[in-house]
Amino acid sequence: MDLSNLKPAEGSVKSQGKRVGRGQGSGKGGTATRGHKGAKSRSGYSKKLGFEGGQMPLQRRVPKYGFKNINRVAYQGVNVDTLQQLVDDKKIKDTVDFETIVSLGLAGKNDLVKILGRGELKAKLTVTAHKFTATAKAAIEAAGGEAVTL
Repeated sequence: MDLSNLKPAEGSVKSQGKRVGRGQGSGKGGTATRGHKGAKSRSGYSKKLGFEGGQMPLQRRVPKYGFKNINRVAYQGVNVDTLQQLVDDKKIKDTVDFETIVSLGLAGKNDLVKILGRGELKAKLTVTAHKFTATAKAAIEAAGGEAVTL
């Protein structure tokens, strides 16, 4: 090792690439490697999302279909058997409220929660949620619990 064979560490020096658009003498002046005319040669060009070179894009070729109800209220469903599983895992004791459901990751903090009636409930629980199905309410009350609507 001496001064004649010193070189920087691998990957530490990055070449800056060719400087385009710096005069005719550089060999990369004039059109600055962008070709002649057209949208791509202009400054500020950015291709639209889904642009297909002027061909009619897919999202415009496919027909509109169906109906979206703008007044629909979406609920995050939590089944009764899920609550029973949480009791078995000792994650909940006797009350289940919205904060508990969110903290256990069963729903988001901005969700509306609906308790659904799949499975069976053996534990006596006080369940607080936005909505209950008839079967869920019956299952909770049959186990000696209480269904409180928010």
